[in-house]
Amino acid sequence: MLRLSLFFMVGLTIAFSIGLRWREEKVAATGLKQRQPRRGWLAAQKHKINRWITAAALAAVATLLFFGGINWLRIWQGTSP
Repeated sequence: MLRLSLFFMVGLTIAFSIGLRWREEKVAATGLKQRQPRRGWLAAQKHKINRWITAAALAAVATLLFFGGINWLRIWQGTSP
């Protein structure tokens, strides 16, 4: 179960990161966000790291909710080992 939850979390992290990048590009393309000067290399790397950390946090919460819910279902049904 532990291995499954780790694979689940890695997959969700990648999916959330792709979704966050897509959302940022969509907002930039619609012009709703004000034009800002071009970032330097270091600022761009910090932005990417921030996106991955946000994606990992969302994946951790989603994994806890999913597998915690499965665990509570097993407890309520009386099939817990």
